[in-house]
Amino acid sequence: MRNTNGNSKVRKAAVASALSIILLAATGCGDGGNEPQKTADGKPILHIMTSSSPLAPADPNDKLVLQRLEQKTGVHVEWKSYTSDVFAEKRNLAVASGELPDAIFAAEYSDYDLLKLAKDGAIVPLEDMIDQYMPNFKKVLTERPEYRTMITAPDGHIYSFPWIEELGTDKERIQSVDDMPWINVKWLKKLGLSMPTTTDELKQVLTAFKTQDPNGNGQADEVPLSFIDKPGGENLTFLFASFGLGENPDHTVVTDDGKVVFTGNQEGYREAVNYVHDLYSSGLIDIESFQQDWNTYLAKGKDQRYGLYFTWDKANITGMNNDYELMPPLAGPDGEVNVTRNNAMGFFRGSMVVTSSNQQLEQTAKWVDQMYDPLQSVQNNWGTYGDPNQQNIFEYDESKKMLKHLPLEGSAPVEVRQKTSIGGPLAVLSDYFGKYTTMPDDAKWRMDLMKKVLVPHMKAKHTYPNVFFSIEELDRLSTIEADLFPYMLRKRTEWYQNGQADQEWAAYLQELDRLGLQEWLKIRQDGYDRSKQQSAEHTTGG
Repeated sequence: MRNTNGNSKVRKAAVASALSIILLAATGCGDGGNEPQKTADGKPILHIMTSSSPLAPADPNDKLVLQRLEQKTGVHVEWKSYTSDVFAEKRNLAVASGELPDAIFAAEYSDYDLLKLAKDGAIVPLEDMIDQYMPNFKKVLTERPEYRTMITAPDGHIYSFPWIEELGTDKERIQSVDDMPWINVKWLKKLGLSMPTTTDELKQVLTAFKTQDPNGNGQADEVPLSFIDKPGGENLTFLFASFGLGENPDHTVVTDDGKVVFTGNQEGYREAVNYVHDLYSSGLIDIESFQQDWNTYLAKGKDQRYGLYFTWDKANITGMNNDYELMPPLAGPDGEVNVTRNNAMGFFRGSMVVTSSNQQLEQTAKWVDQMYDPLQSVQNNWGTYGDPNQQNIFEYDESKKMLKHLPLEGSAPVEVRQKTSIGGPLAVLSDYFGKYTTMPDDAKWRMDLMKKVLVPHMKAKHTYPNVFFSIEELDRLSTIEADLFPYMLRKRTEWYQNGQADQEWAAYLQELDRLGLQEWLKIRQDGYDRSKQQSAEHTTGG
């Protein structure tokens, strides 16, 4: 369900270099290719590579959802399945050897990968296959023309089938906020305190958590505020919005007049860093925040030691109880209340590719098109029904032709899903809920909470779209980001602790520009403008 931000990943130069070496060996790998094969009973055979959870069967064909799909399509798939920890290596070796499967499913290809594979002839354009053989997917692209924009490469071709999951729209998208602040209301009640509404009041509350023994054990073992000091759901940068435009994982916001802004050189950003330093110097921040990993963070949460912490869903850290509640956004020094919107969305471009070795393009297209059938997409994403050997995610209502989520009965949602779902290319659109499926309980709860507490305070009209940059642009962005982002984050952590942001600010801004910030902004702005123009053209049919 949860999607990580793919708009501006720091693409490691070493990875790009390795991919280039691998692909040199792939040139011409489509020559000859795989001869079409059939089973004894005449079914076409496709050879497909995929990644899968260690919790799932080693052979994907042991999954009920794929057995049903074979019956429906009349196509048999011979899978080469690898666990996610070794999948990328195996995938790249297959390309390097020239021994390509017909397709790569749940491929996890970056934009750079897709463009390099296409340039070297390892994968084929898909737009003709879509137009001729894929009515389900065409329907999705007709109903949501923005996705056609997003999957179309700068050269006009489509090289991959996407994963699409809509949970809410616009400001109410479930991904609009990642790092939610969860405050210990049991401690508030014990100390007779109100929910803080300003940044000053939060400091007062955290001070009380530190000094007044709210857990009542006679020891000063409470942790007033904790976080994990890297971009993502456990960061405290939710608080930055109280001082201006705020911060998000890809350090990019868009003003209401369409200007792309880097968060890390704004005055409000500096004020926010100074506020965090004030909390730190007052002994209110967990000293382990700057090094701790997920497991350390989780252990203290399970012990209910936090006054305030940050994560996607409190159930993951402190449990689904009433001891912690979502803290509303705080008014900053100027009295303004804001919630910064994340740019992430339920979309991943490189979910499946078809290789140049494939001699059965029509059969492949028709098979993939079933992935975009609404009921099939729902099962791809979450899991299936009627499996006598596994806990089922759904029950199927035959009369309504609808999949209904079953109670998880204490099981971890992700574990139940990984055993029976297959991921890969799919589309779950917002209007499928109530028609083809129900909303998962955990997602509905989070979205309802967001709508009530956070969405009313989201000031920004726009977010940064999932731009498909050219390979030249990606080269420059990755080169700049490899230096720019680590520098920005290192200085922020230093300033949290040493409080030198004001004294070093001018030199810091100079260094950002020296590291290529202005070029980065131009590429990002050009991409934004181009994406908006393409979206308008696809929407109007131009």
